[in-house]
Amino acid sequence: MRTLGMLVVVMATGMAFAQAPPPAPTPVPARPLSPALDKASDVPDSEKVARSTQALGGMREALRQVLEKVEEARGTKDVVKLNCANEKLTQIKGLLRISEQADVALQEAVSKQEAAPGEHEFTKVMIAQQKVGQLRSEAEECIGQLAFRTDENLFVEVEEPDNLPGGDPTRPAPPPDLVVRPPPASPID
Repeated sequence: MRTLGMLVVVMATGMAFAQAPPPAPTPVPARPLSPALDKASDVPDSEKVARSTQALGGMREALRQVLEKVEEARGTKDVVKLNCANEKLTQIKGLLRISEQADVALQEAVSKQEAAPGEHEFTKVMIAQQKVGQLRSEAEECIGQLAFRTDENLFVEVEEPDNLPGGDPTRPAPPPDLVVRPPPASPID
């Protein structure tokens, strides 16, 4: 009977623990937004237009830099590098086209004082700007900007010191010929 009583106490305790409310989740602090990703509603309309114009200029500069990378890959006749850089170039062109359209729509929304469409178009431009920057970095990696670069016209001159022993140490001179005199034919000289 005593074991039955203990069993009931253990089961009741287990049920009490099982029914306890879960611990409250710890709040996760909000991640601060970068200047490029400020909340669109917090940015004044005039600044939205200025930032959008500045972002477009930066994206056009990135496009020019990636075009140079494509030409560099074409000059080295490296198909893998060329394909990689071309892929990044195509993506940047698409993002730039979308951003230019969004900039025009942003300017229209600001002139009509429409907040929601303006915020949406501003956000599109800012996201595209970040993606273009990432693609430009990837294009540099395609070409190997972050690796070693050599100049095709590199000339190396090697000078040998005068006091070195002559010859190639990996090819020793053959041993001298061994002259063996045959024994005399007769014991009398």
